[in-house]
Amino acid sequence: MSAITTYLEENKPRQLEELIEWLRMPSISTLSEHKADMLAAAEWLGARMREAGLEHVEVIPTEGNPLVYVDWLHAGADKPTVLVYGHYDVQPVDPLDEWETPPFEPDIRNENIYARGAADDKGQVYIHVKAVEALLQSEGALPVNVKFIVEGEEEAGSGALTAFVPANRDKLAANVCLISDSHILAPDQPSILYGLRGMWKGELTVTGPATDLHSGSYGGAIHNANQALAELLAALHDADGHITVPGFYDNVRPLSDEERAALAKVPYGEKELLEESGAPAAWGEPEYTIVERTGARPTLEINGMWGGFTGEGFKTVIPSKAHAKISCRLVPDQDPQRIGRLIEAYLQELAPPTITVALESTQGARPFIAPLDLPEMKAAAKAYAQVFGNEPVYTREGGSIPIVTVFQQALGAPVILMGFGLPDDRLHAPNEKFHIPNFYKGIQTSIAFMEEL
Repeated sequence: MSAITTYLEENKPRQLEELIEWLRMPSISTLSEHKADMLAAAEWLGARMREAGLEHVEVIPTEGNPLVYVDWLHAGADKPTVLVYGHYDVQPVDPLDEWETPPFEPDIRNENIYARGAADDKGQVYIHVKAVEALLQSEGALPVNVKFIVEGEEEAGSGALTAFVPANRDKLAANVCLISDSHILAPDQPSILYGLRGMWKGELTVTGPATDLHSGSYGGAIHNANQALAELLAALHDADGHITVPGFYDNVRPLSDEERAALAKVPYGEKELLEESGAPAAWGEPEYTIVERTGARPTLEINGMWGGFTGEGFKTVIPSKAHAKISCRLVPDQDPQRIGRLIEAYLQELAPPTITVALESTQGARPFIAPLDLPEMKAAAKAYAQVFGNEPVYTREGGSIPIVTVFQQALGAPVILMGFGLPDDRLHAPNEKFHIPNFYKGIQTSIAFMEEL
């Protein structure tokens, strides 16, 4: 390992400078005005991969944003093949006035690099590019065969990649899929995600009168759409946070004793939750721990509500319509389409004759879970322990990475989630950051993982 260690130490400044260059590109996939930036970010990555020693570099056009594919397949047929996934698109930066420094002018403070996309996911996917480069440039070969597929639409639903994967099974065939798009618990405490929640999203519209009405003329005689919306939404939970939709929990896979024991080792509870969130108190199903509630239990959240007049000043109307965006985080073995149908049926049942309701389902993603005893999981644990000096704990993440189940189903390969971010990296929020020591440790861990495989 001495040649690799020397190479990594000597190349630290260049590795970071390259990441900074990539972070300057405003590759926001959900805003059409950044279409040229998306292509530039993809081509930049392809060029760096070629310089690293990877082969067959392709920037693949799609109906949306391009995919980047590369490989290195000279380890031999008897060696495993690793498919590394990541994304180069980033979230919008609003509200811009809450950023301490401009989001696309990376700034280094207190061993952190602040920029949109620093942790989600440019910094994390670039870890594996630099790991492969270090091995190829210092030793001339990799211990495993490697493929990369990096997309530009993760923040917009992964439409192009979702179609590409099943249509290109042979091209992407691998023994294991490796994804770094998550976090560990602390700079010295690695963790391995063995489960992700799935998702259902929908938009609810409540309609009362045919048009907005004068509240003085009609107040007290017409059911206000805003009030009706609030009443419906309030009925979706009981006082302890249990979801009241009939049948919602029917297919929830119970937590095994083994899982509860593993999750109990995660050093995170109500104290940490309140410190991170700034909330005055915890809330939710009292029979489950905080770690279980935030990673292994399903949820139903109200993400947005609007209706009537919300501009400056005052307009005394009874609104005709009121709207809400609702999402559910789902666990094995819940089906997003079934959950959408159950919620719609319950809302129709709750709706009084004074209003009509319509629910439009907009997105679904199945949950992911992996066995704790996978050999590839054990290789990841050894790699983390070797570099970080501590054994990782195993946990389930509350968020969703929909493409994970696409890889699972289309390629039939286990998916290993090895994150290097931190819980306070402010993903999707102003002042997103990535801890620079984790960037360098991530490169070492990626190398160790390939060696362990």
